[in-house]
Amino acid sequence: MRPHRTRAADKSTFMWKVLSLTLAVLLLSAVWGGTRTFASVSKAAPAAAKLKFVLVTPNPIGADAFLQLGKVGIQKAGKKYKATTQVLEATDPTSRDEDVRAAISNGATIVVVMGFEFNDIIPKYASTNPKVHFLIIDQCITNPAKNVRCARFKEYEVNYLLGVAAGKLTKTGKIGAIGALDIPFLHRYTDAFAEGAQHVNPQVKADTRWVATDPSGFSDPAKAKEEALAMAAGGDDQILAAASGSNLGVFQAAQEKNFDAYGVDVNQCPLAPGHIVDNAVKAVDVVMLKSIDGILHNKGAQDVQYGLASGGLTLSTLSAKKPSTTKCLLAKHPSILSLIKKVRQQIISGKIKIKDPMGG
Repeated sequence: MRPHRTRAADKSTFMWKVLSLTLAVLLLSAVWGGTRTFASVSKAAPAAAKLKFVLVTPNPIGADAFLQLGKVGIQKAGKKYKATTQVLEATDPTSRDEDVRAAISNGATIVVVMGFEFNDIIPKYASTNPKVHFLIIDQCITNPAKNVRCARFKEYEVNYLLGVAAGKLTKTGKIGAIGALDIPFLHRYTDAFAEGAQHVNPQVKADTRWVATDPSGFSDPAKAKEEALAMAAGGDDQILAAASGSNLGVFQAAQEKNFDAYGVDVNQCPLAPGHIVDNAVKAVDVVMLKSIDGILHNKGAQDVQYGLASGGLTLSTLSAKKPSTTKCLLAKHPSILSLIKKVRQQIISGKIKIKDPMGG
């Protein structure tokens, strides 16, 4: 039997149900509204918290001073923008492609590559990944997509200065240059070196040799040493080493045969004290950071070339407050250093015009 209920009880029960339903609706609205507000805040989080910079090198970094500077540059950028950084060291054409693809798949905001080895890879991935930014250091490609930037150097300007030193210091009238492989880009080093020497010493004879016919020439010091010893045997007493990781072989030969050598990218004078005159220094780390600044703030040109005027290139002795601290031989020849400073200004002003082997 069901209990008997009065009309008053029924009314009271009805009021409680209405009140309970109202409270439930209010509670649900508060929770739902809170959830939507939280999602909105999450979407508005600073973009810097999600930044990821990935550097892909064409070869293992090892003793390659140029690639070492790239690693420094990506770390500086990561620190400045509180971004996650990663360095992927490729070994061959297949791994270069795979590493660029992996960088994109892993959420890179900016993919930085170094060297001509990526010239066929970047166009392919830039067109299919328009939200990813690509930065090519030391090279550029034809008709780059809007999400591609290039940072290049006028290597011929600074190597011309090294040639001036060689033209003044040679005792045999024979100088030489050793490049990693015979490509137009590396002629910016070798040709300008010869041209600078002949500017101050027209009787100078210049010889050029190559370590290899492929990118292995950047990391084969034994072969570079062999070429340097042969050049020294032929009378070359001033030899430019433009082969990155292979440069160590040239410096070893200089120590054994007592000729003067010239380095590139960073100050390599301490590697063979008393045998390295100076270096064609590239501010790769500084330029990389400037380029990433430009990408993130949407400023600057798509393709920028850095030379003597912009400070992207210099000699070790020119950039040091005290040239003697560089351990470079040029510091012991103040008159030649003064001449080089004069020539540098003439290049910057346009009085001296140097042919760009790449036609730029």
